[in-house]
Amino acid sequence: MNRILILFAHPALEKSRVQRRLLKAAEAIEDITIHDLYETYPDFMIDVPAEQSLLLEHDLILFQHPLYWYSCPSLLKEWQDLVLEYGFAYGREGDALKGKTLGSIISSGGSRMSYSNEGRNHYSMKQLLQPFDQTARLCGMDYLPPFAVHRTHDMHESVIDEHSEHYRQILWRLQRGLPSKEETNSLEYLNDWAAE
Repeated sequence: MNRILILFAHPALEKSRVQRRLLKAAEAIEDITIHDLYETYPDFMIDVPAEQSLLLEHDLILFQHPLYWYSCPSLLKEWQDLVLEYGFAYGREGDALKGKTLGSIISSGGSRMSYSNEGRNHYSMKQLLQPFDQTARLCGMDYLPPFAVHRTHDMHESVIDEHSEHYRQILWRLQRGLPSKEETNSLEYLNDWAAE
């Protein structure tokens, strides 16, 4: 069983319909660690040794957050800057995360089509998340395609329920095994792997 850590970052969770429900879906699965960064660090004073210990205890680390300006909320960026330090996560002797897996769980107001070369945003979600992919590579980790929920602004409650259940299923499946390298390379979204 893969030990999963969800690093959850949403600075306005009380306003979120989708991320709140995705979080509840994750909470329904046993043996998943959910770590709410904004709840833990409202002052942005990150306990680096504690965070590094948490990473060492898990096999699969998931960044779960809304897409903010084609990236993550600021606290998650601060977390990366401080916790993934030289000598721990990368560098000559920084191999603490080697062999682990990193993934992104994203919500976005734009449609899936808008995140394509022909779409309004000019780039796919996978392309926009390349800095996370490269972070994983630098740390000796594998990177999964993103699990994404699109068009969240006008989404009907029943559709949110469907995405939440889909997310719960994918977490359950990830606990029991990761997609192969071939599957990872062929998928634009982890959502599609879960649908197989």
